Amino acid sequence: MSRPPITGDALASFPEHFTGIVVTPQSPEYHETRRVHNGFIDRRPAVIARCVRTADVVYALGYARERGLEVAVRGGGHNVAGRAVCDDGLVIDLSLMKGMSVDAGARTARAEPGLTWAEFNATAFEHRLATTGGVVSTTGIAGLTLGGGLGHLMPRFGMTVDNLVSAEVVLADGRVVTASEEEDADLFWAIRGGGGNFGIVTSFEYRLHPVDVVTAGIVAHAFDDARDVLRFYRDLTSDLPDEVMAFGGLVHAPDGSGAKLAALVLCDSRPPGTDDAVVERAKAFGSPVLDVLGPMPYPACNELLDAGYPRGAHNYWKSSFLADLSDDAIDGMIEAFAQAPSPMDALLLEHFHGAATRVPVPATAYPHREVGYNFAVLSEWMDPALADPCVAWARETYDAMEPHFADAAYVNYLADDTSAADVASAYGPNLPRLRELKTRYDQDNVFHLNQNIRPA
Repeated sequence: MSRPPITGDALASFPEHFTGIVVTPQSPEYHETRRVHNGFIDRRPAVIARCVRTADVVYALGYARERGLEVAVRGGGHNVAGRAVCDDGLVIDLSLMKGMSVDAGARTARAEPGLTWAEFNATAFEHRLATTGGVVSTTGIAGLTLGGGLGHLMPRFGMTVDNLVSAEVVLADGRVVTASEEEDADLFWAIRGGGGNFGIVTSFEYRLHPVDVVTAGIVAHAFDDARDVLRFYRDLTSDLPDEVMAFGGLVHAPDGSGAKLAALVLCDSRPPGTDDAVVERAKAFGSPVLDVLGPMPYPACNELLDAGYPRGAHNYWKSSFLADLSDDAIDGMIEAFAQAPSPMDALLLEHFHGAATRVPVPATAYPHREVGYNFAVLSEWMDPALADPCVAWARETYDAMEPHFADAAYVNYLADDTSAADVASAYGPNLPRLRELKTRYDQDNVFHLNQNIRPA
């Protein structure tokens, strides 16, 4: 499709009522503004519309549609696939929209899409409240929420989408609607796991829960003990209470030495001393080389892994759910990780249990409600020369582990080169209804720079 060029008149021709900032390739801030968290993504949009209010989003979307431009939507810009930025088209950048208010009595929060989970947590924690947020606090709230939202509190309170009360959405035709159980319930269902396929969310309303000091941290062991550590993790997760989230995996030492480790990351969201059985088991097992598991404010828990995912690092991920964490799957992980080419590479296991698994599959667009493990190959590097071996390692590891996979994938972890089958596995049995609703709300597939749901 041929598209009219964008020239230096972009500023002059932008809607006069747009109150945000228009950035073009001639703008001094262009190169910094076009960057997303993943340094592996290097795209050059024709225009970046940095919105500060809902009306700006409407104006920017209208501008793009009038000119036949591709539309990318950016919140925190953290998604590994980099779909928040495009070549030659228009980026609707929501990162300046950071308003947030908390109703402590009702235990709800209304938050704009430019917030990161660190910013959201800081405001909610003033009232000793929280909701299920990202595993890494630099993640934006918008993309994580729309894809489902797994995090430290999900066994106790459910996925992020299970805590969404309502949303303000700009549709493809420019209309602004409210989606909730009471208003536009079909749209509300679709945005809870359907990603950015149905519109641009300009405000989220979340349900909050009392959370104060938690017991959280990392216990790591030498790589030689990885088989025993991962088997222990499997045993530990077989009977976890809802209040405890447990991650396991194979990682590199954070001190830059490149040493390979087998690690557990725990968060017990109850007040310290309530029931320390799980924490004590984790601390007593084996001979850890690192133990930083103890009491901390919840926002600090949500920042535990931030240093491992710095802005600008190059990332390529592959992910799927495991049918079970068998001995063969564990051995496959260890064999693959021994070949990891970068001192930032990791293999991560995220355990699903508790409240997140007790929601019926048809209740939200997010479909994966089985007890089990999300498995992620996280290939990460700083030296651009490592791109080929790191991407190859991620793909080879994924292929080697594929016999252990269930037919499911977490949409927020899909890479930019995923197949239609991968996307279908992310939306699972809810895909047919999602396609019908895509036809209703975005028949022209304006919002397709995502893990796309094609209209029926």
